[in-house]
Amino acid sequence: MEWLQHLLVLPILVPLAVAAVLIPIDERKRTLKGAIGFVSTLVVFVVTMILVRLAAAGGPPGTGVYQLGNWPAPFGIVLVLDRLSALMLCLASGLALAAQVYSMARWHTAGHHFHSLCQLLVAGLNGAFLTGDLFNLFVFFEMMLAASYGLLLHGSGPMRVKAGLHYIAINLAASALFLIGVSLIYGVTGTLNMADLATKLATLAPENRNFVEAGAAILGVAFLVKAGMWPLSFWLPTAYAAATPPVAAVFAVLTKVGIYIIIRLHLLVFGAAAGASTGFGQDWLVAGGMLTIAYGAIGVLASQAMGRLAGYSVLVSSGTLLAALGLGHQGMLAGALFYLVSSTLTIAAFFLLIELVERGRDAGADVLAVTMEAYGDFDEDEEEEEVGVAIPGTMAVLGLCFCLCAVLLSGLPPLSGFIAKFALLHGLFDGPSADLAAATSAADWTYVLLIILSGLAAMIAMNRIGIRTFWASIEGTIPRVVVIEIAPVLVLLGACIFLSLQAGPAMRYMQATADDLLSPLVHSERVLSAPRTGGN
Repeated sequence: MEWLQHLLVLPILVPLAVAAVLIPIDERKRTLKGAIGFVSTLVVFVVTMILVRLAAAGGPPGTGVYQLGNWPAPFGIVLVLDRLSALMLCLASGLALAAQVYSMARWHTAGHHFHSLCQLLVAGLNGAFLTGDLFNLFVFFEMMLAASYGLLLHGSGPMRVKAGLHYIAINLAASALFLIGVSLIYGVTGTLNMADLATKLATLAPENRNFVEAGAAILGVAFLVKAGMWPLSFWLPTAYAAATPPVAAVFAVLTKVGIYIIIRLHLLVFGAAAGASTGFGQDWLVAGGMLTIAYGAIGVLASQAMGRLAGYSVLVSSGTLLAALGLGHQGMLAGALFYLVSSTLTIAAFFLLIELVERGRDAGADVLAVTMEAYGDFDEDEEEEEVGVAIPGTMAVLGLCFCLCAVLLSGLPPLSGFIAKFALLHGLFDGPSADLAAATSAADWTYVLLIILSGLAAMIAMNRIGIRTFWASIEGTIPRVVVIEIAPVLVLLGACIFLSLQAGPAMRYMQATADDLLSPLVHSERVLSAPRTGGN
């Protein structure tokens, strides 16, 4: 079926075209703009679901590599579909869909061009996941970042503007590093196609190899800024907490773009076929990942506001993935991919839920609660009020969603957060060596300890905030929640429950994805030998 070959370009072209259509429409017709944006993202989501099935099944010939302009790699621009890129496409478009539905309750009226920026962000994200070369990765990266600048500033307010300016300054610096790194790599190898780069790296002279590794290190810093590795992540909790809820929910997947590129470069370009450069930077990933987990866990414990708690949870998620990649146990990769999906869905749902929970609270309630913790409740001698008041339905639903978020973030059974962490640790202790004690290093045991402690920190923090909000609320106001606000939260948490129930098929998909990633030469051969349309 020839039309299937063109599906690969639709996740980029559809939102890009719709963004252009939405810009000239009058801002007073926001409902119309929202409906068009929703249909566009829904179409992209359906296409990505088909792409996931094609990638899982191998797909008909020609559906995995799309040559723009019909120029073959490495000379032309190619889009590459494999299990990992299909998975990330589906995750990003699903989150964008949930965020757009949520925003149509009220947040899309807080500024101009919200839906156009959302479409540009989706196009940039999808392009970054599909592109097969570093230059176009930079192009899509910049498209994604430019849209995210506008979205972070959406809604205005001093705190949002201050955090947004920090975010813009940091990411502009990262973009400059990106260009320097790409220039160094191209200057030495003469190619920016990742599949071609993977085949050339093993044959480079030692003096040229140093330049490539220097370029890769600079490039890595740019991606680690986006991934939120400590100490490059100081901006992240404040920026994410300041963003409007639908924007923060989509931003949950932005950090995973950095993780995705690092996985791609680390396993494809610096994989088993890279000769002396095999595993380049691995030790830095281990150290940085573990420090990020520790920093994120301390931040989670120290956070009094739910927005900052969610921001630090993003760091814990990033650190867990970076350290798992750096440890180099092949059995951990499938578990890491499962964890990536589960943690991203959970944090996005939590970002959306926070506003609904806090809507019924007075401004400054967190400060007052901290004061009460430090100096005690001055009303503790008063008579207790009558108990037995019926729990309102809204609070019951919000409380149930909060409990699910707490279980997922803490990694408690039986949901996908626990399955993901169990799969990670199982992969860690399921090495090929018969002597497991000799094969397990101090770094491995440190990772296990950090995984347990970060889960414990999340459980304590969520319990503390949950008790304060739902059981000991001093405001007593029931928040007014619209159906299109709570529905995306329920859908995202439902996806986590579905992932838990279908853990077997999901893990088989992740394991097949990991096997593909660990065979870089097969990937390179598939991209470089893809025939042009018409067979010429």
